[in-house]
Amino acid sequence: MVQIKQKIIGLTGGIASGKSTVSNIIKSLGYRVIDADIISREVVEKGKAAYLGVVEHFGQDILDEDGNIDRKKLGNIIFNNPVEREKLNSIVHPYILDSIKDCIKKDKKSTLIFVDIPLLIEVLDSLKIKGIEFDEIWLVYVDEKTQLERLIKRDNITKEEAIKKIRAQMSMDAKIKYATRVINNTGTKEALEFQVKKMVREVI
Repeated sequence: MVQIKQKIIGLTGGIASGKSTVSNIIKSLGYRVIDADIISREVVEKGKAAYLGVVEHFGQDILDEDGNIDRKKLGNIIFNNPVEREKLNSIVHPYILDSIKDCIKKDKKSTLIFVDIPLLIEVLDSLKIKGIEFDEIWLVYVDEKTQLERLIKRDNITKEEAIKKIRAQMSMDAKIKYATRVINNTGTKEALEFQVKKMVREVI
């Protein structure tokens, strides 16, 4: 049996950078996208190990009436508290990374797999420890002014709230140093699609 040579591409970006749009373009081209956001929801489903760890640390107050983790309640706790945010990540990230590795391992057919991780750069060392290596890292980039405008519109929040959310993440300029390819998303959707399709053709 001939072993398929797979390429693993890490896809990342900042908040309101348009990473989800890029991910959808890639899917529309017929390529596999492993979505860390979806996995992060799955690993904290009621009764799972990560769920138990989160509830043990943060208490019953973060649960809704059905006993599920209320993401908004939990978000309110960790947003302005870096220590608690780091604690949540330390509980949940190992399960997310194990699931990503498992998804890649089980996929015997795809020659090109994209792994969509919002905090990819921040967890790069942890990914390597888990044995997840990327052939390339693609960064969806927007300047901070555009990012700010889009976030205010998307989340219907104040400028001050949007700035806090952006500053809570690693800056785009810091992330760009780790990127193999940069997707500039300051223009139109058509321009974005053109870039993504061109990059996919180049990588295959």
